Amino acid sequence: MRDAGGIAHRLAVVEAGFPLPAHQRAVNAGAVSRIRRHWLATSNAPEGLRTAAENSASLTCVSAARHRGWWIPEGVPDGIHLRFEPHGTKPASQNLTTHWTRRIAPPPGYGLIESVEDTLAHVALCLPPESAQVVWNSAAGIEGLSPRALQRVRWRTAAARRCAGRVSAQSDSGLETIALVRLAPLGVPIAQQVVLLGRPVDLLVGERLVVQIDGFEHHSSSAQRTKDVRFDAELVLAGFTVLRFTYAQVVHDWDHVERTVARAIAAGAHLTR
Repeated sequence: MRDAGGIAHRLAVVEAGFPLPAHQRAVNAGAVSRIRRHWLATSNAPEGLRTAAENSASLTCVSAARHRGWWIPEGVPDGIHLRFEPHGTKPASQNLTTHWTRRIAPPPGYGLIESVEDTLAHVALCLPPESAQVVWNSAAGIEGLSPRALQRVRWRTAAARRCAGRVSAQSDSGLETIALVRLAPLGVPIAQQVVLLGRPVDLLVGERLVVQIDGFEHHSSSAQRTKDVRFDAELVLAGFTVLRFTYAQVVHDWDHVERTVARAIAAGAHLTR
């Protein structure tokens, strides 16, 4: 049960070597509880998976994305998203976000989490375009999916096809994706994770303008900050212009970030002199 994340279908438990009488003994002893006849759960089973089992559904959209460890933008609600069969029965639980769709990929077997493809399809429809792209890029990196592989999927909505057309597995963080999406309308080529002087930079705007994004986790230590400042100095000495922004600036003061980058472009900082 621990290996299954605290909840498992009774047939999966049987296949693991525990016959049905053992299930009843575990229930009687209080080691597990039974959910709708088919599922066994420990007391620490995640709420989302319990809710999916209680509703004969599967976890999807941002709920499945969080479970898989994908980067979720700030401000996305924490509610539970479940996928149901079209024309299926009414959910037993309240306060759910429901997705009544046909699957793109095969069902998850005894699992309670939708496939990567179906999760992404729901994210594309449920979130604003920018937030959806952040989640898609994070999924591509974490799940090891190439943009080409995602573009070959037969997506059923324009929103999903748009995300697939813009997806990148190179984003080092969701913040980097946010910056990339928002700076794209400036009309200057932007490359991600280009290696300069032996280290990758977050964004290279044009040929000479480096934009670095300090993610909350990755740049919080004094030692890391020292390395970043030293690297910035080396880039400047090599003829690059470096603009470094914090998490708070990207998320809460984007207008200032955009104006600063636009001013640098206006001054020709992105061009080789």
